[in-house]
Amino acid sequence: MTVPAAAPRPPTPVRPGRMRLVLRELRSWRPTVARLAGLVRSAVTLFVVLGGTLWLMPGVDADGLIAIGWVVVLVAVVGALLRPVLLALATVLGGLGAMIVGASLQTIILYVALRLAPDAHLSGLPAAFAASWFAVALAAVVNWLTDSGTDDAFVSEALRLMRKVSRTAQKRGTAPEGDGLLVVQLDGVSAPLLRWAIHAGNLPNTGRWLRLRSHRLSAWHTGLPATTPGAQAGILHGDDRSVPAFRWYDKEAGRLMVANRPRDAAEIERQLSDGRGLLRDGGVSISNIFSGDAPATLFTVSRATLPGRSSRGYAEFMISPAGFARAIVLGLGRVLKELHQARGQRLRDIRPRVSRSGAFLVLRPLAGMLRDMNVSLIAEQMALGAPVIFCDFVDYDEVAHHAGPARPESLDALGRLDQVLGVLERLAAEADRRYHLVVLSDHGQSQGETFRQRYGESLAQTVDRLVNATAEVARAADDSTSPVGGTNRASRNGSARGERTASAATGPVEHWGPVNTLLTEISGRPGPGAAATRAAVRSRTVDREVRLGPAREPATPPRPGPAGEAQELARTDVLVVASGNLAMVYFTRYPGKPTRAEIEAAHPGLVNALAAHPGVGVVVVGDESGPVAVGKRGEHHLGDGRVTGEDPLAGYGPRAATDLLRHQEIAHVGDLVLISTIDSGTEEVAAFEELVGSHGGLGGWQTDAFLLHPAEWPVEADPLIGPVAVHRQLLAWLRQLGLREADEPATTTERVAAPILSADRAFVPTQAPVGGRSGPGTPPDHTDDLADRHHDDDRDQDPLPGLGEDRAAEDAEAGVDHRPEPAGRGVGQREAPPV
Repeated sequence: MTVPAAAPRPPTPVRPGRMRLVLRELRSWRPTVARLAGLVRSAVTLFVVLGGTLWLMPGVDADGLIAIGWVVVLVAVVGALLRPVLLALATVLGGLGAMIVGASLQTIILYVALRLAPDAHLSGLPAAFAASWFAVALAAVVNWLTDSGTDDAFVSEALRLMRKVSRTAQKRGTAPEGDGLLVVQLDGVSAPLLRWAIHAGNLPNTGRWLRLRSHRLSAWHTGLPATTPGAQAGILHGDDRSVPAFRWYDKEAGRLMVANRPRDAAEIERQLSDGRGLLRDGGVSISNIFSGDAPATLFTVSRATLPGRSSRGYAEFMISPAGFARAIVLGLGRVLKELHQARGQRLRDIRPRVSRSGAFLVLRPLAGMLRDMNVSLIAEQMALGAPVIFCDFVDYDEVAHHAGPARPESLDALGRLDQVLGVLERLAAEADRRYHLVVLSDHGQSQGETFRQRYGESLAQTVDRLVNATAEVARAADDSTSPVGGTNRASRNGSARGERTASAATGPVEHWGPVNTLLTEISGRPGPGAAATRAAVRSRTVDREVRLGPAREPATPPRPGPAGEAQELARTDVLVVASGNLAMVYFTRYPGKPTRAEIEAAHPGLVNALAAHPGVGVVVVGDESGPVAVGKRGEHHLGDGRVTGEDPLAGYGPRAATDLLRHQEIAHVGDLVLISTIDSGTEEVAAFEELVGSHGGLGGWQTDAFLLHPAEWPVEADPLIGPVAVHRQLLAWLRQLGLREADEPATTTERVAAPILSADRAFVPTQAPVGGRSGPGTPPDHTDDLADRHHDDDRDQDPLPGLGEDRAAEDAEAGVDHRPEPAGRGVGQREAPPV
């Protein structure tokens, strides 16, 4: 693909000084009718909350109702005086500093108020800390009861933020006009499940849009892999040919790639990006894996950055009582709820099920906090007039992995996301732009008992056992003819008697992505907080990147710590990686992809033995005539469609052969590709990870994603096939709205799109969208150049330290054995596969 010359880089904007930022925040604060009404309500709530706190908590007390009234007045006054100052401080600090300010704000306010209040008693700062957080929890309960379980208090704070940001933009003469596009991704929600939940009345906002004919629900088919990285690579960058799964082995580099690791995500994006991503023209990426070439990124894994000093929405969320403090309290409530729900599953013996303790208890409330933070960030970006915003919400996907896709807990999480859509609808009405809302998912989920639960051993252990057994057969055959040749073969295959040959990366890692991104960014900043973070995660840090979670799972006990991963891979012969019920097996001693004949020569009968296992439905292997899907009683030649015996793909849907064939064209695909068995009656799969709800392969609802869009916007096809088709569709809508350069050269993955809006509903923008536009150019190197209006602290020019350094030197230091890949196997040398 020919890439035009890079457009001249616009000059770096002048960053405001810290004192100017503080003065700007203080000048923008003013009393309003809405704020005064909120103070009246807050006073009543405070009286109830503080009265209960002073009565119940030790170390704090007040003598009578009048004394409590004085405390209420002082808390309100001190809060009104301190909050703008602390907001300015949080805005200046950004990142971790804003979190610290937000966590300590309530304690500071209560401590000062109790010290000033007559007839109030305080034993010390620890008592003030405990009492303040008890008050926050009690206030969350009171506000929930007052608002009848709605998010009115949270929405009021977001609306106040939008009005403040909008006033600032109007004063500067930068208020946007025209239409904008907000794309919300509901991670892991399948189209059949969404339709069922709408019919059941569980999604009132989504159902209302469909009943009023303002939106239309379409489906799209994900193909392989049915994962977030694969979907976002296609949707945001228009190219998914470098992402064969959630994780894979790069033979050329000799290393395991995990898409939600910041360093790996940055490398993958460099391969994907051609400078023409979906969000190129002034767009914003929030909580995604890849950036879509957006000039502004917030909580995006490939950029590994927290919001900087100019992100007011982040600072407002951190210091608001309806923001960070509320999220912490609600998160603790979700932990208790999760313990109750998990116990209920065990007592009722609901199956299939997996353990819902351990790290999941910590990570589940994080998803809720990230959801609320995303809403605040979206509110700020809509007030700023960003032409296109793309944000991923992971709540449902996290819960469904452990509870099951259609279990009550998962449907409750889906209902909360429907509430978020309602909130965004209310916020969009306050924006200067007229925002159109598009909602989509990246994949679905399929349910089933895991492979280990069914058969008593993991897939890694199964492969290890079969590899050793078939290697013994090969050695016996060689020994009977040529002992010297047999010795050489055993040495070449690393299969001497008693030597372990298989290693695996099959532990669940998807939900660790936001945590690792956050800790990687925090630990790379200067200051005592970052130093403490670095010390806490030192044993789980590799090349300045935090790697919590199970990065790999060898068939036998591994050496502890992620630093041993490179050495583990260097000494293994067979590597098994899993993404849901999709697994890939790599023979690491082969520099390229071995053929079926080569595998059979080293391991006679291995392919058929794997296919014969009751937990494996299909094994795809490269033959001389092309890839072949091998089943228990037949084979399907994917290139020409020829079937011998029983078709092993019969239970996987009409697109299974096309999906597997296209998957074979993706770079770094495994030497063997395994799809688990599927139950023809229940459509349950056997995940190779310990997750009751899984995605990645074929079978069930995992490849059935949805697209909810304005009703007057027709789609190219229903269903759309593949994430690249969704990318083309979104580009067509952006062009129709005037938010995309119409004269840009078409890429190899684009074709001319038909007009989207009908003639009588066509929109002609009155003003070009705000935000910098750059012409098509060479792929941007985001690792060394991240200067934008949302990342202007001292680290923003290099958000992940060392990311741009010599990768070969780093891997050599880590013990990675680099092996050249044969000619013709490079990503850039592949032809574009059919969609």
